[in-house]
Amino acid sequence: MKPISNYYNFVLFFDVNDGNPNGDPNTNNMPRMDPDTDHGLVSDVCLKRKVRNYIDLRKNGRDNCRIYIQEGTVLNQRHQEAYSALSLTQIPNRLPKDEEDAQALMAWMCEQFYDVRTFGAVMNTEVNCGQIRGPVQMTFARSIEPITPMEITMIRKSVTNQRDLEKERTMGRKYIVPYALYRAEGFISAPLAERTGFSETDINLFWEALSHMFEHDHSAARAKMQTQKLFVFRHASRMGSAPAHKLFEVIRCRRISEGPARSFTDYSITVDGPCPKGVSLDVLL
Repeated sequence: MKPISNYYNFVLFFDVNDGNPNGDPNTNNMPRMDPDTDHGLVSDVCLKRKVRNYIDLRKNGRDNCRIYIQEGTVLNQRHQEAYSALSLTQIPNRLPKDEEDAQALMAWMCEQFYDVRTFGAVMNTEVNCGQIRGPVQMTFARSIEPITPMEITMIRKSVTNQRDLEKERTMGRKYIVPYALYRAEGFISAPLAERTGFSETDINLFWEALSHMFEHDHSAARAKMQTQKLFVFRHASRMGSAPAHKLFEVIRCRRISEGPARSFTDYSITVDGPCPKGVSLDVLL
């Protein structure tokens, strides 16, 4: 399929109710926070994981939409598939000496795996398939206001081991954020899309994933998370018609209630001013 020919930027708003949007393993799985401002953070890796999971459920490996980074995947086996498909001899830790063969390996990986042609991948392992820079990149999401995580204590009536039977119950803890609205921003490069084959079909699937990625991600820790707004800036040119940071400034989020925020209706998100020449804005949610 033909790669996209326009540069894009986007602004994503999502929220959480009584859940942990992205626990930090270095702090006993507390919600990630900026230590200086107490604003909540959700990593770009976490958001890309949710996009991958949605695409995997949506496509189930069909239409050249396999997922490269998956739980329990042996990446070298993925790489060996490329060598076998192209009938190339694998040299440990090295790409083929012939540049055309090396490019063919990377092109095969892009063609087969949605997340490789979207986000890129570092594949220079023992079975070396090179390194690919993807056209789609995202920032960390940051909460609009500081968050106050709550530690919840739970009781489990069963025990794990026979020797603990007399205890009758065990204690557990989890952290939640009562409510927070997060904002993330992103960039989609047409020149890099030309290198990976990221197409119009792919970008439409990406918008779908951002809109619905929390619908199949519900769990005890994230019982209620949802995408609330998605703004997409489309540039008339492949290199961009205006600086991304100027476009991001057009999307404003303001608090419109008093007291602690507990729902999306406590905020107003507006488009302040027209887009620069050569840029159009679509509100997908």
